[in-house]
Amino acid sequence: MTRGKRTSAPKLEVHLLREGIVESVHQVEAVICDDRGRLLSLAGSPETSTFIRSSLKPFQALAVTSTATLERYDLTDKDLAIMCSSHQGTVAQARQAFNILWRADLEPMALQCPIPEGKESPLEHNCSGKHAGMLAVCQQRHWPLNTYMQRHSPIQKLILSKIAELLEMPGEELIVARDDCGVPTYFMELRQMAWLYARLSSGANLDLERIVRAMTRHSQLIAGSGLFDTEIMTLTEGEVVSKTGAEGIQCIGRVGEGMGLALKVMDGSKRAKYAVAIQLLKQMGWISPTVAETLSDRFMILSDWKRLEVIGELSML
Repeated sequence: MTRGKRTSAPKLEVHLLREGIVESVHQVEAVICDDRGRLLSLAGSPETSTFIRSSLKPFQALAVTSTATLERYDLTDKDLAIMCSSHQGTVAQARQAFNILWRADLEPMALQCPIPEGKESPLEHNCSGKHAGMLAVCQQRHWPLNTYMQRHSPIQKLILSKIAELLEMPGEELIVARDDCGVPTYFMELRQMAWLYARLSSGANLDLERIVRAMTRHSQLIAGSGLFDTEIMTLTEGEVVSKTGAEGIQCIGRVGEGMGLALKVMDGSKRAKYAVAIQLLKQMGWISPTVAETLSDRFMILSDWKRLEVIGELSML
């Protein structure tokens, strides 16, 4: 990754307007990189660091695509999509996560992700697909199943090595902490997140290309009807790949062009990150005016008297 002199630009702001009057303000930083790690545009600082959270899931799935686990258990792109998802625990989504376990001759009790409040099974947890994929790799490689969430387990070491390879850095330099579902997540610069998504969407890596194809063709499994990742991938017909993360993280790749966007809402607001993503994708020409209008109606108009407004734009380098 190119580093050099520190670069910065004004942050973006998202205003919540109630009948045209500003009620709340969110600050946002954003970075766009190409698949060589070069900065293309930004708002804020590319060195701003935070946990990537669930936006990491497509890269955690590399442990599955790179170990012949898909072939060993005759798993499909639908199975791969649910591994990358932050789903809503619908019957269809839970069944898809179960399918991974069933084909790998594993029981749902092997899942160590929590049972969501008001639910009956860990299969209904939004990370169950990711956990099922990790367990399938462990089963295929004859690695211990009961320690798969531990950062020093073979499966987590494999995932870290894949991420480090993409970022062209030693894996031990990445700060690690447990995500809410219990497995490791990593503390990264926004520039690094954008670079990962540029590489994801470039088409230069066959394993990543298959992950993108699974996510875009089966976008209903990635989040769910009416939710941002599903809606944008459906509306753009696979021209962008999108994955949200908790605490204001959103990452998007321009498929086939090797450009990645990563943004962070500093106060963690979910509503603000969608508004900024729509505005920046429109600015960059990654979505059509029609798609931008449809997404704005769904995610920026909150009610008859409340709407979101994005102030500022990316600075081109």
